[in-house]
Amino acid sequence: MSLTQEDVLSALKQCYDPEIPVNIVDLGLIYGVQFESVPEDQQDVTVEMTLTAQGCPEHVNISAQVKSRLEQLPGVRNAAVNIVWNTPWTPERLSPDARKQLGIE
Repeated sequence: MSLTQEDVLSALKQCYDPEIPVNIVDLGLIYGVQFESVPEDQQDVTVEMTLTAQGCPEHVNISAQVKSRLEQLPGVRNAAVNIVWNTPWTPERLSPDARKQLGIE
């Protein structure tokens, strides 16, 4: 069974920036998901994501949390997290659910 982008995003909704009580998907931090097929019906998954600020002190912890969560998914051999800064994150990337949670409606 091959994973889909929806499977990955659903799993990543369990990952949080410790300073903001909203998951990283609803924060709009995930910019892309790539899959590479590997032997034995497994996949390598690469996630491109950003952070709310370039100087975010939690970048190492958030990246490790994402990698760990992805590697728990059935069929994932390896996961990689690439932090990107192009295009910079802005509050416009917040999902409607995140806006509600943060009181920005």
